[in-house]
Amino acid sequence: MADELTPETPEEEQPKKTHKQRKNGLYPGVSDELAENMRSGWADTELHGLEPIAQATHTLARRDALSRHFPGERLVIPAGRLKTRSNDTEYPFRASTEYAYLTGDQTENGVLVLEPTGPAGHVATIYLLPRSDRENGEFWLSGQGELWVGRRHSLAEAEQLLGIPAKDVRELAEALTEAEGPVRAVRGHDSVIESALTDKVTKERDEELRVYLSEARAVKDTFEIGELQKAVDSTVRGFEDVVKVLDKAEATSERYIEGTFFLRARVEGNDIGYGSICAAGPHACTLHWVRNDGDVRSGDLLLLDAGVETHTLYTADVTRTLPINGTYTDIQRKIYDAVYESQEAGIAAVKPGAKFRDFHDASQHVLAEKLVEWGLLEGPVERVLELGLQRRWTLHGTGHMLGMDVHDCAAARREAYVDGTLEPGMCLTVEPGLYFQADDLTVPEEYRGIGVRIEDDILVTEDGNRNLSAALPRTSTDVEAWMARLKS
Repeated sequence: MADELTPETPEEEQPKKTHKQRKNGLYPGVSDELAENMRSGWADTELHGLEPIAQATHTLARRDALSRHFPGERLVIPAGRLKTRSNDTEYPFRASTEYAYLTGDQTENGVLVLEPTGPAGHVATIYLLPRSDRENGEFWLSGQGELWVGRRHSLAEAEQLLGIPAKDVRELAEALTEAEGPVRAVRGHDSVIESALTDKVTKERDEELRVYLSEARAVKDTFEIGELQKAVDSTVRGFEDVVKVLDKAEATSERYIEGTFFLRARVEGNDIGYGSICAAGPHACTLHWVRNDGDVRSGDLLLLDAGVETHTLYTADVTRTLPINGTYTDIQRKIYDAVYESQEAGIAAVKPGAKFRDFHDASQHVLAEKLVEWGLLEGPVERVLELGLQRRWTLHGTGHMLGMDVHDCAAARREAYVDGTLEPGMCLTVEPGLYFQADDLTVPEEYRGIGVRIEDDILVTEDGNRNLSAALPRTSTDVEAWMARLKS
């Protein structure tokens, strides 16, 4: 990896540097002649006539709804800043969900500001880093300059793409310190902006803004539904990729599975939506197994929980539990079929007007029945459910909202989410599971080390639901036939 010429302060914090300042040593090791040479001889690369991004009309509607909810208040929503991974390298940047949801932009340091126009209405401005400056040398001397990390859009280009007036973000912090009137901000993403607003905001008011933006994402618009389907379709292809290379994974480790799925995510999308769970054998009993460093053995199961994130940051979240050699053993099939039956009951309960908890209750009822039937719990089933005894082996909730975050709408109020009612346009996962730990002496030995989860992404429709991930087989028989076709 190339080393930078000189350590620089973050680009947005750099003052404009003149030729005289360079002579005074602000660019150590750079001669006046080289600095002068680098200032000239560059073609004009400004882009004109750009088409708005696909979601521009939707982001406008979202900002309008936000404006109506907080009349007369200044609203500040930052994208966030680069985070250091080690020394002078950074993690890949991922804009805050709130910012991307309202703008469609994904660049670091961006900030959306809604300025009140009176007791009602706002004017939106997006504050961004302009193109790195050829005049003062930023474009080649800063570690975040154009010749180091690539070209970014000019402010004029950003206005065309996003449909929002754009200004230089380097001027925003000072402007915010001088601003008057009530302010709310989304916290946790930009320390510079938060510092500028220290004496103007309160934790309680900012939390109300965060909660509103979380709840606003619950019902997806047509663009979002299309993106979720795109994410799921790529995820299905990623699962197919994995099945085709299980023999190579057996020769290496779970990492081969992780890398195979990641390739699909990066080729067709922005990234994975969350750390892939590639859990073979008893690792399937660890709910969030993301070390992915274990053996892949014929005769064991592979619990693959993974999702592609689209370029617009919508993620799928799908799980299948697959027999590594292509065929379930009798005990594996018994447990798998029980989970499938539980998931079927859960999916059937997803419909407009139903309580959010209904699909969880329906799934858990089936699992409790099976555990009583198998002699692992003493009935009746209602007693088991009342005491939550099935949770020793079911452990987690049966699903969650899905969208730009894999666990979307997480800041929503309880009454609007887990105690709320399903509406058309909501998208959620249905993912029951049974997990028999390898050291669990309360179950017969043949159960130990088997973990099964089946997860699909379900859209609530006007007349029921649609399984966005239905292209992936779910019954044990269909899974075996699908794997056989892919391996042939």
